[in-house]
Amino acid sequence: MELLTLLLAGAAAGLVAGLLGIGGGVIIVPVLSLVFVRQGVDPDVIIKVAVGTSLATIVVTAVSSIWAHHRHGAVRWNLFRIMTPGVVTGSLIGAWIADLLPGLWLTAAFILFLVGVSFQMAWGPVAGNRPMPGHWALRGMSAVVGAISALMGIGGGTLHVPYLSRYGVPVKQSIATAAALGLPLAIASTAGFILTGLDEAGRPEQSLGYVNLPAFAGVVGASILFAPLGARLAHRLPDRLLKKVFALFLLLLALRMAYDLIIRA
Repeated sequence: MELLTLLLAGAAAGLVAGLLGIGGGVIIVPVLSLVFVRQGVDPDVIIKVAVGTSLATIVVTAVSSIWAHHRHGAVRWNLFRIMTPGVVTGSLIGAWIADLLPGLWLTAAFILFLVGVSFQMAWGPVAGNRPMPGHWALRGMSAVVGAISALMGIGGGTLHVPYLSRYGVPVKQSIATAAALGLPLAIASTAGFILTGLDEAGRPEQSLGYVNLPAFAGVVGASILFAPLGARLAHRLPDRLLKKVFALFLLLLALRMAYDLIIRA
């Protein structure tokens, strides 16, 4: 039953990774948390192992998604090169903070932010017309995205897509570029979660730091197959419809996080 759960979560995560340019962590983290609860894992480390394992799966999912988007010529590699240093730096910082602090207040602020972005994406223009910020502003924004994503176990597209769309990058290109940025983000974050979790007691068996290897294998087994399918679907949908789908996803994410926050409170 647990293997089936992981495979279904991986399939869903791969699909939304390709379709929306996100890493699928919003699906994987809650599912892994539930699996670890059933296994009787120490409650103090469940969320950290779920987040760390989710980020590790995003490494694999991102590669599959990037290749599919690249074949459509949708990845803005010039933006990728500019923003990667910021996203790597922020991801390492986020992984370090996650090991030290509970994320209650950050989670609450993130929920409010997601709701605001969701409404903006749903009713705003398909793409903005503001001039693209300078290199350091792009790197700074990506550092913030990397830190938040590492704390939440997500791939960064949740924040990168609306940010790039705001500055005139078409939705399909925003999704493809966010998917590409998810790879260095996930690699740096995973490394951070492995290193900070090596001396943590109470982890599930067969864990490398905060990354649980059996859960990782179960999720990526399905996600790697479904990410290209999501990417192909993204390039067939109209931009305005794709934008509204993304907005709905953000709102559902905010509601799910709010529910989890209330349960933990």
